[in-house]
Amino acid sequence: MSTPAAQPNPHASAYTPPPWTMPAPDAAQASGSSAHPGWHSGVLACRICGAQPAAAVTVRAHQGLLLMMRFHKIDGPFCRSCGTALVRELTTKTLWQGWWSPFSLVFFSPFTLVWNLLASRKLAALPTPGPPAHGASRIQEGKPVHQRPMAYVAVLPLIWAVWFVTGMITHA
Repeated sequence: MSTPAAQPNPHASAYTPPPWTMPAPDAAQASGSSAHPGWHSGVLACRICGAQPAAAVTVRAHQGLLLMMRFHKIDGPFCRSCGTALVRELTTKTLWQGWWSPFSLVFFSPFTLVWNLLASRKLAALPTPGPPAHGASRIQEGKPVHQRPMAYVAVLPLIWAVWFVTGMITHA
């Protein structure tokens, strides 16, 4: 049985990562690469849209299940617009899904919200990003967290905690 001659596969190509998916600045300097593709005067580029400037932040979400928990994080760098959109989305998810286990109620959800607040402040300090790189699209920021109805589900555990503490005090 003869083997067919090797034909080039039109669907196979060498994968080249987009220029905005770059290592951290110190990693690029450690490798001796001063002209890494996508680096322009040492400014980070957004990993979603490729716009500059960007900040190296991590955005988190927490989901508390009755007996289990789930953690989610997305590492940057992000431009102001994409990062703000992610912070708003994951903070809202934490506010309505993060309170449904005892440890989540006391520890993990509040810490997740504080981490996202710090990331949000770092992103807000950035100037307005430039245009997206290479035809990429930017995430729409959407409504602020306080204008999203699902964020107010977090009031339920707060009401329960106040009811529980009040009951403990009045019955003691």
